Amino acid sequence: MNLMKPNAIVTLVGAGPGDPELLTFKAAKAIGQASVILVDDLVHPEVLKHARPDARIVHVGKRGGCQSTPQAFIEKLMVQEALAGENVVRLKGGDPLLFGRAGEEITYLQSHGVQVKVVNGVTAGLAAANSLGLSMTHRHFAHGVVMVTGHSPSAQTHIPAVDWVLLGKTAHACRLTLVIYMGVNTAQDIEQALLKSMPSDTPVAAVQNASIASQQCVIGQLGALHSLLSLAGITSPAIIVVGDVLKALATLEGENVFEHSIYATALPSS
Repeated sequence: MNLMKPNAIVTLVGAGPGDPELLTFKAAKAIGQASVILVDDLVHPEVLKHARPDARIVHVGKRGGCQSTPQAFIEKLMVQEALAGENVVRLKGGDPLLFGRAGEEITYLQSHGVQVKVVNGVTAGLAAANSLGLSMTHRHFAHGVVMVTGHSPSAQTHIPAVDWVLLGKTAHACRLTLVIYMGVNTAQDIEQALLKSMPSDTPVAAVQNASIASQQCVIGQLGALHSLLSLAGITSPAIIVVGDVLKALATLEGENVFEHSIYATALPSS
């Protein structure tokens, strides 16, 4: 029996990595139709220019390493507003389906009779690669990409932590690029674990605030990942890229950038 309420709908919308111009037409349309918008911290303020003048904007901060609005509160609020007849948009940075907790939100909403739509957004990992001028699947260096979280799992997830040693061994053997989300705070542990199965001179890069004016990029070697981030002052939100695919940048720059402890780039002026 279908218990869904026909007029109770929540749309999970990806706002992209930061640059408001990377918002999709479909996302802008959904935002413009919403009467209630629940907004994450990492969403660029200009994205909300697409909202109706009478829309109610609720800021529900979700940022790694900082105090956040409890997920249970957000889920209950979405259900409450949707069942009250509001057109609800849950506006997230990046893509809702990639480290955006969309899975648990979809399950919760549907279990309470609320229909769910998802509008994809550009994920931060892709924006980080673009900021470096990097193809993460450059055919001369990589067969694929693994997108993985650097967060330790919470007790509620009931899944084991990432086996970085095994992951590094697999990535090195299979020529895969590692794209690590939310890994700045655990970078030292990640570095030590990956060094057990990957060469210390494996190229690494980190991109903070990909796609916006405050973007900062650093490049170096796996054996100095933690010190690289600390010296450059890289903080969250940031993406860490690990793999030989970064060697393509040396060709582009005309020098071996990995001989230096830091090679920094800024967002090109438009």
